[in-house]
Amino acid sequence: MRHGGSVWNTGNPYAWIDFSANLRPDGPPLWVENAIHDAQKNLRFYPDSDMKRARRGLARLLDLPEACVLPVAGGIAAIDLALSSSTGRVFIQPPTFSEYARRAAVYGRPCETWSGKCRKGDTLVICNPNNPTGEARTQSELLSLQDSLAADGGALLIDEAFIEYCPEYSMRSYIRPGLIIAGSLSKILGTPGIRLGYICADPETVLLLWRRLFPWPLDAFATEIAAQLPEHMDEIRTDAKLNTARRSAFAKQLTKLGAEVFPSESNFQLVDFHRDMIAAADLLRSRGILVRSCSSFGLPDSYWRLAVRTEADYTRLINELEEILHVR
Repeated sequence: MRHGGSVWNTGNPYAWIDFSANLRPDGPPLWVENAIHDAQKNLRFYPDSDMKRARRGLARLLDLPEACVLPVAGGIAAIDLALSSSTGRVFIQPPTFSEYARRAAVYGRPCETWSGKCRKGDTLVICNPNNPTGEARTQSELLSLQDSLAADGGALLIDEAFIEYCPEYSMRSYIRPGLIIAGSLSKILGTPGIRLGYICADPETVLLLWRRLFPWPLDAFATEIAAQLPEHMDEIRTDAKLNTARRSAFAKQLTKLGAEVFPSESNFQLVDFHRDMIAAADLLRSRGILVRSCSSFGLPDSYWRLAVRTEADYTRLINELEEILHVR
């Protein structure tokens, strides 16, 4: 399993309780549904190629000048675009998101495990908070790392796809040459079906990357959601707090099963059951529950990455696991 969210296999995505995709468990908030309705009137027009409204909304959300923000069609598009801008090696620190290596290969860039040394044109990619561990790095740690990379002519790309769950770790207020941030709104808004992401970088880098974009990178729906973001920042913060409470309660239930739950700052948790969990995942699938194994992250089959969902959902999962694992 390379990605979570494979809910179309049966033709009915509503048939699943999906712990494999790290998304707002309650679905898109009402304001997003209303924004989508509002956008329908613009479907007869080509989108604004300058993305003025989307850029303005994202800049206000991120508290950055518009010149430092580039809207794109999702977090993967942001990563892809950032990695297209150089030809050097790409470094990663496993376990982490597999798409960094895959997108690097598209541009003929070798991908290696970070060794602490780089050359001009190389890029180190860090997911913060990291996928699948949930661990977040401090701003001082990342600034020190970026200074070291810059001294050797390298760049730091930080994937902040989950940063709205722990905004105190964001590096977007430290934008400068040699630092690029890729972001996504899919997780916090529960809208993976509408591709909305962004890049934060210094103005010169933003202009360079903008020239690489295809025409009309955002559709009408993504544009309207981005434009309305500043009006709903309090709701986004409230969702993040609710996620923290749910994550804590879920972790306690998993621990009672004898599982090791790693500390997380995100909307998922890395869990080690200390036993082969392939058969358990297959049984859960037959009962309408999807979980995310971690083999694509290079971890053993005892590890799952589990999304934070509602109390009703995680109670159902815990009950099923108690039966499957014979821990009652």
